[in-house]
Amino acid sequence: MESVTLTGLLKKTASIFHDRRAISVAGKFDLTHGQLNELVDHAASHLLAAGVGLGDTVALTFPNTGEFVIMFLAVIRCRATAAPLNSAYTSEEFEFYLSDSESKLLLTPLEGNKSAQAAASKLNIPHVTAMLPSPNSKIILSSLSASSLEQVSRIPNDPEDVALFLHTSGTTSRPKGVPLTQLNLASSVKNIMSVYRLSQSDSTVIVLPLFHVHGLLAGLLSSLGAGAAVVLPAAGRFSASTFWADMNKYGATWYTAVPTIHQIILDRHLSKPEPSYPKLRFIRSCSASLAPSILERLEEFFGAPVLEAYAMTEASHLMASNPLSQDGPHKAGSVGKPFGQEMAILDENGMVQKEGLSGEVCIRGPNVTKGYKKNPEANKQAFKFGWFHTGDIGYMDSDGYLHLVGRIKELINRGGEKISPIEVDAVLMAHPNVDQAVAFGVPDDKYGEEINCAVVPREGVEITAGEVTEFCKKNLASFKVPKRIFIADNLPKTASGKIQRRIVAEHFLAKVSTAKVPKFGA
Repeated sequence: MESVTLTGLLKKTASIFHDRRAISVAGKFDLTHGQLNELVDHAASHLLAAGVGLGDTVALTFPNTGEFVIMFLAVIRCRATAAPLNSAYTSEEFEFYLSDSESKLLLTPLEGNKSAQAAASKLNIPHVTAMLPSPNSKIILSSLSASSLEQVSRIPNDPEDVALFLHTSGTTSRPKGVPLTQLNLASSVKNIMSVYRLSQSDSTVIVLPLFHVHGLLAGLLSSLGAGAAVVLPAAGRFSASTFWADMNKYGATWYTAVPTIHQIILDRHLSKPEPSYPKLRFIRSCSASLAPSILERLEEFFGAPVLEAYAMTEASHLMASNPLSQDGPHKAGSVGKPFGQEMAILDENGMVQKEGLSGEVCIRGPNVTKGYKKNPEANKQAFKFGWFHTGDIGYMDSDGYLHLVGRIKELINRGGEKISPIEVDAVLMAHPNVDQAVAFGVPDDKYGEEINCAVVPREGVEITAGEVTEFCKKNLASFKVPKRIFIADNLPKTASGKIQRRIVAEHFLAKVSTAKVPKFGA
């Protein structure tokens, strides 16, 4: 059973790599795998004494801290479900997420979170704070006493226990709840460890929030599962000014990030290069399309292969990835080969498409959720023909690499011509004076849909909409050239630093009084 639960996997790792560094809070303290395991069991004993167990959901809202890691693992150790939430939510947002997840307890840092506490109070959900005074002490939980550690050791974690509950935006405005089991998480962690050959010799700096599946699974849990080490920035979040200092100090061998953060890291290098950089095995990019030009610059400046991957919450993160150089070529513009699950490109009738032909990317495997929580309509749409349907359009090339064309809801249908916004993005990003760019569809009386885009110029450079239009005309078919171009200082992003087409479209179209603002898919 240990081999198919996340808890069992981490316990085995802690016994093998007991004295190796597991977690460092930059500039403050380190915890070994053995210490982390003991702290988790002790915290779990507090939760057990409070009646937390199988079927209960515990909400956690923390920065990226040692307390979060310990409490997250303690919750699932009790066979309960952890529901990490963004600390920046409003009271109304917290109320929705706490209610939808049916949380029985709210955990926060010692300083608390006013918005979360207000929502919890309204819903009569108890609030408990967590603090780790030092690496040699136990975690202190307000108002909770501990039970015996022997009781914790007798808890049988099961592969079917729902360990993690997250929300995904999907194609409607109402977020969908995604339950992920111990088996789902363990399967994904093993897949990530395997494709990137993670070992006890690896170390990474966490740059993504741990309330999202990317940072949580790819950064934190896969490292812990491999006996490797993670560094949590002192501020509890990504900081461009401390990133390379932390990477150097802790001997980092890789990092994973969204394209937005890769761009920030590049900009920092260009404006204020470091005296030296660590020798990295690879750099990973996921959660959004990475422009080939950005990939090339990352490889040039930091001397490591950039491996683009494909993932989503419903798959417990990883679905496909470009391989390490010793395992095959990595292709710019492709998200790599399927890994750890079956993948097929299906047409609308459920027929498998041949190589080179586009269709919906579908998957099945032990890492895939069994279904959205209390959402039969979404489940009916997502689970058809024996496959989970991602909502992404793509094709497989002759080498078995997946190429994404766009989201089903994002493909722009201009008078019958289906246009991939990703293709337009790539052209826009190839302009030497463009720093960021996003294309999106808007309602149009004549064509049904028309293309617009938002462009952020490189720092210290001016660019006009006319220049962008002329560049597009030279590099795109006329019907793919954006009709309206918004020049902006920045693009709206999600809490994880991800640029979502829907959010960008709504943001810029809201500024145009005559525009009908569509509700795009995520």
